[in-house]
Amino acid sequence: MKPERLSPLEARRIAIAAQGLTRLRPRGEAERGHLKRVLDHVGLIQIDSVNVLTRSHYLPVFARLGAYPQRLLEDAAWGSRRMLFEYWGHEASLIPVAMQPLFRWRMADARAGVGQWAGVRKFGQENQPFIRRVLAEIEKRGPLGASELEEAGKAKDGWWGWSEGKRAVEWLFWAGLITTRSRRGFERLYDIPERVLPRAVVDTPTPIRADAQRELIRIAARAMGVATETDLRDYFRMGPQETRDRIAELQEAGELTPVEVGGWGKAAWLSPAARRPRRIAASTLLSPFDSLVWRRERDERMFGFHYRIEIYVPAEKRKHGYYVLPWLHGDGLKARVDLKSDRTSGRLLVQSAHEEDHARPDAIASPLMRDLQSMAAWLGLGEVEVRGEGRLAEALRSAA
Repeated sequence: MKPERLSPLEARRIAIAAQGLTRLRPRGEAERGHLKRVLDHVGLIQIDSVNVLTRSHYLPVFARLGAYPQRLLEDAAWGSRRMLFEYWGHEASLIPVAMQPLFRWRMADARAGVGQWAGVRKFGQENQPFIRRVLAEIEKRGPLGASELEEAGKAKDGWWGWSEGKRAVEWLFWAGLITTRSRRGFERLYDIPERVLPRAVVDTPTPIRADAQRELIRIAARAMGVATETDLRDYFRMGPQETRDRIAELQEAGELTPVEVGGWGKAAWLSPAARRPRRIAASTLLSPFDSLVWRRERDERMFGFHYRIEIYVPAEKRKHGYYVLPWLHGDGLKARVDLKSDRTSGRLLVQSAHEEDHARPDAIASPLMRDLQSMAAWLGLGEVEVRGEGRLAEALRSAA
């Protein structure tokens, strides 16, 4: 039987809806149930340390709920009523606690000296006596930051200047032997899982590796709506062969439907949970690490949006700016803006603004300015100041 064929526009609308970006926002202040709804759509939230606007992990919730209290996410991640835990999901991530057993195969791989993080893996293989002493110290004194360890060791060249103690806690975290209790600023405070995770999660039997991986693929497929093998693999950073095996098993069981998407040129699968909206009314700014856009090859294939992070590019060589947020409007990415929170003056600075080729600055300036003003208010900033040159920057100044 020939796979169903989807148009690029249908695939795009399916993907946006799957990410929860078409849901109505709360009328009043967002609560834990609203946050859970977001997590049901996205599966996990990537953590990033850059704070030029606000920490990236706060932004995906704002994109879906609007102006929510940041303490809602903080309490869920590091409070007493924990909904989330930190682990390597898609990079460093906040993940629903109920999913912790699904990553135990990855933790076991780390303890066995298997995995892609070569430097930490090598340190773990060569320094087990030292690592055991660090673990014993955390068991006795935790929660602790790496800087508080008596077994800190000396800092080494490279590795971002990490001390041996920091390398040890990174290995222990990867291996699932410690987890994040809370954060001080952006520094992790480590403790053992039994004192952090809900007892029901700790007591959950460890699933068989293939079963856990199938569930992760199900979650990834539901979060993306329609996806290729590499899209599904990347969502939770799984291996190529294991991803192919799990997709084949889910397809045979009728839990993934093969489809063809016009212009993609590669096989794709549709989640049985995928909605097929006829129109998209979304309008929001997206973190550079939002799960709708974090896979750059998918951005180009899905949206015709060539996107690169330019934080580490010298200023004179940047094309779009330092911390650039894509702007979703309707069923496309229509613009990108380089944003900065000027906390001293209380302004949201638009350092540069660029429309996409298919967007007219005069048509998008007003709705984009409304979204910028909404973000400024959420961040406690008084006004939006548009800098830079170009047609969209001029149109935004007029709209303001």
